[in-house]
Amino acid sequence: MKILITGGAGFIGSHITDAAIEAGMEAVVLDNLFTGNKENLNPKAKFYLADIRHKDISDIFASEKPDIVCHQAAQVSVRNSVEDPARDAAINVVGSINVIDNCRKFGVKKIVFASSGGAIYGEQEKFPAPEEHPARPESPYGAAKLSVEHYLYIYKRVFGLKYVALRYSNVYGPRQDPFGEAGVVAIFTAKMLSGNTPIINGDGGQTRDYVYVKDVVQANMLAFQGDAEGPFNVGTGIETDVNRLYEIIRERTGYTGGNEYGPAKAGEQYRSVLDCTRIKRELGWEQCYSLEKGLKETVEYFRQKAV
Repeated sequence: MKILITGGAGFIGSHITDAAIEAGMEAVVLDNLFTGNKENLNPKAKFYLADIRHKDISDIFASEKPDIVCHQAAQVSVRNSVEDPARDAAINVVGSINVIDNCRKFGVKKIVFASSGGAIYGEQEKFPAPEEHPARPESPYGAAKLSVEHYLYIYKRVFGLKYVALRYSNVYGPRQDPFGEAGVVAIFTAKMLSGNTPIINGDGGQTRDYVYVKDVVQANMLAFQGDAEGPFNVGTGIETDVNRLYEIIRERTGYTGGNEYGPAKAGEQYRSVLDCTRIKRELGWEQCYSLEKGLKETVEYFRQKAV
């Protein structure tokens, strides 16, 4: 089986590429390396330097003829989407449509899309939120992810393209960018290991559902198989506020300094946690990493990178 991973040099995509190759799949990576990193690339994967927004990715589809497409490429920052919604839409909506339409043209059997749980649901009225929760995005990023899910549904109904939309909660782990706008675990960890002061946006009481990248990879691997379709939450069902996250990372890193509080960021909801009953029932997925276990591996990774 041949799989094409968009964003396969990025944080989550590179881990999926590794797992696919380990499972005996032939992996093709498409990445523009804007946020991806060549160091993340598996040497056994075939690599194309390309942008999902460009029409010439059709040549890659025509040449490689993948069985499965794992669409991870995206503009990943909620804050950046608020500041520049047109650019966010150009990448996350128009770029995704380009990928989806090429799946149709070249007979791809299934596309697995990296969607978003918290950003799609917005301020929740039920905790944890199931897939049936009302979708009320509070950022252009969330609106874009929801829009792509609608396009996937249309392509399924009109063209028969099978799809799974994995609605991630807050993913963290090795290879996450500690210098970007997204990824509080990586940002806090890098700052504490270097002795710099972490900044907590808002009062720190805002909660997120932190899921380890290896559990997300397993969700993708299961989604490639079988006939299950539609949206699936991928999270832990556990809320952790930022103040508590800061304390756990502080313990893991041995950081002895303090922190600062900054203003809350526009477009980010206060509480977010996902109900993962459906993915457990229909795909047989199980969370293997607690927050403490995942953070232990993550801190060790960044500690080694800092040496």
